[in-house]
This record gives sequence, C-alpha cells and structure tokens, in this order.
Amino acid sequence: MHKAIENDEFVLHFQPKVSASTRAVVGREALIRWNRPNIGLVSPDEFIPLAEQSMLICDIGRWTIYAACDAASRWSGGESVAVNLSARQLLDPDIVHHVKMALQQSRLDPARFELEITETAIINNTQLATSILLDLKALGIKISLDDFGTGYSSLGYLRKLKFSTIKVDRTFVQGAAQQSPESIAIIRAVVAMADSLGMT
Repeated sequence: MHKAIENDEFVLHFQPKVSASTRAVVGREALIRWNRPNIGLVSPDEFIPLAEQSMLICDIGRWTIYAACDAASRWSGGESVAVNLSARQLLDPDIVHHVKMALQQSRLDPARFELEITETAIINNTQLATSILLDLKALGIKISLDDFGTGYSSLGYLRKLKFSTIKVDRTFVQGAAQQSPESIAIIRAVVAMADSLGMT
C-alpha cells in the first residue's frame, strides 16, 4: 500500500446517481479500488481499514479527491462527483487546501464537487470537524451526510452545518423494499425533514 499511490495502482469506479423523477444521471460517486499487481482489483473493504490504522488513509484520500476532480472535469454532461471522506481525513489539517487545489488544477466548478461524511466523523471531534466543514463549504462545494439514521442522528448537526444532502442508511431502504412499516415511516419522516430544511 505504501507504494500503491507512487506506482499509480489505485483506480476509481463511478457509481451513477439517478434522479428518481427524471431517471437522468445527475451525478456519480467515486469508488476506489486497488489494482494490486499479480492479484487484481482489491475491494476497499479489504484495504481501507488497514489504511485507517496505518495513517495512509490521508494520502489515499488526497489521491482520490484529485483523481475524482480530474475525471469529472472531462465529463460532458456536467454531472457532479462525490467522494467519501473518512473521520481521519476530515480532521486532516490540510484537507481544505487539497480540495481547493484539486478544484483549481482540474478547473472543476466547485458546485459539481461533493464530499460525503458520516455522523461518526463529526462526533470524534465536533468542534474541529464543524470548523473544517464550514471552511470546506466556503469553497462552494456540497457536503452530504451519509448513512443517516445509524449514529446519533443529531438534528443539531443538520441545523448548524446545513448539509446539501441527507443519505438515508441502506438498512431503512432495504426495509422499505420489504414493506417494513417502520422503515417506510422513518424514510418518510427523513424526506419531509430534509425537504423542509432545503436539503436533497
């Protein structure tokens, strides 16, 4: 892993985000894979936890941000690109600088770039995380709250940080697909709340 960035072994796959009303692709989420020599593609589930423990996650995260911005700048449809940010990456003192430089180098409109964070990332150091998130938002990018409903689900974060998007955790979506009344009720409540707060 130490040499993977240097040897350009990481690749990004892009998962489309489709509008439920128009069925148009409105954005893409960057998903990293490690194309490990003599082994092939390695899932992030296998190497990201190790990267977190070894402190390589910030280096990998920076590469992802630059690569995602570069890729999105060449998309003809103007779709946005989203990148997941771990708790350790969020507290990286250089994260704002690197996002700014990636946008400048790629000439990507900041409105087309989105960072996805989990509530756990904020809880670890609420004051610092909030300050960094506000600095990131000042760049003109979007911030999404991922896996909503699995942590403390504090409404205070929604009020203070004004996320652009709330991503309902997949367990509730799967439950709704199975006609679970509880999951459907939770999704309806979150959608109504997001709508009233001007969030997607």
